[in-house]
Amino acid sequence: MRPTGSIGRERCASPGIRKENLTARRSRPHRPALEKRSPSLPRALCWKHNHDNDNPRREPAMAKQTQYQAHQPNADGFIDYSATEHRTWQALMERQLAIIEGRVCREYLVGLERLALPSDRIPQLGDIDRVLQATTGWQTAAVPALIPFDTFFELLANRRFPVATFIRAPEEMDYLQEPDIFHEIFGHCPMLTNPDFAEFTETYGKLGLAASKQERVYLARLYWMTVEFGLVDTPEGRRIYGGGIISSPRETCHALSDAPAHHPFDPVDALRTPYRIDILQPLYYVIDDLATLHDLAGQDIMALVREAMRLGLYAPTFEPKPRAAEA
Repeated sequence: MRPTGSIGRERCASPGIRKENLTARRSRPHRPALEKRSPSLPRALCWKHNHDNDNPRREPAMAKQTQYQAHQPNADGFIDYSATEHRTWQALMERQLAIIEGRVCREYLVGLERLALPSDRIPQLGDIDRVLQATTGWQTAAVPALIPFDTFFELLANRRFPVATFIRAPEEMDYLQEPDIFHEIFGHCPMLTNPDFAEFTETYGKLGLAASKQERVYLARLYWMTVEFGLVDTPEGRRIYGGGIISSPRETCHALSDAPAHHPFDPVDALRTPYRIDILQPLYYVIDDLATLHDLAGQDIMALVREAMRLGLYAPTFEPKPRAAEA
């Protein structure tokens, strides 16, 4: 990997307009060379650490212990970050703002403008909350680095987006398992100003609270293929709306390249698609527009989950994750 701050737009080919005919959904799986994704795993997937396992009967395991400790706000809700942490935020902002140009959807850019994120310091959550509450009624919730399943779903169901109040160490700029404040704020919060996206995320939380262990495993795939790694067709061409892509320099370049497969979004297909959390994604689902998420929120998603469970998983489009060498 290159040193901190050296990943720039020159590493990505021109985004162009990729809007080809999508007809190969059920063709023979393509197994590309695996490459580690970057930089951090989304919070919702840290507790879905085993969802690349094809056994849907097993509850996803909690992520292993983390070295990171979230900062606690003072009595006024203010969080004091160090100068090093602010410099890390600045480096991440400068790098990713250059890369996402021409690659993210208009709704994300509108949200980013509304949030007016500072480039030279980590924002305070209260500043984010004022914008989210004024647009869609959401707010953030300061949480530890890792949270239980029920806490995650409960927060989303109550229009509170979990944000871990720590930022990655400078030596982990390019790969971080835990979702830090940059991933959560820069990757997700701009989209939460969009009513369609916000409605779907709230609906997902409510469904997850009531779901069984097995149903949660399937729901996780839907979240991964939309909120985290979703693409959308726009009049300007294919664009990114998933926060797991937007906060990652390599995934941003990869997602709109010719390397991965692009499939037209079908919720049952997405629910049946296995994934790995530690590689650049081999396929992405493409929605026609963000109103698709509004329409999906109005459907009987749990009926779709049961249909996906009846049909079973598709064959993986990636190599199995290597098992750790036994002692």
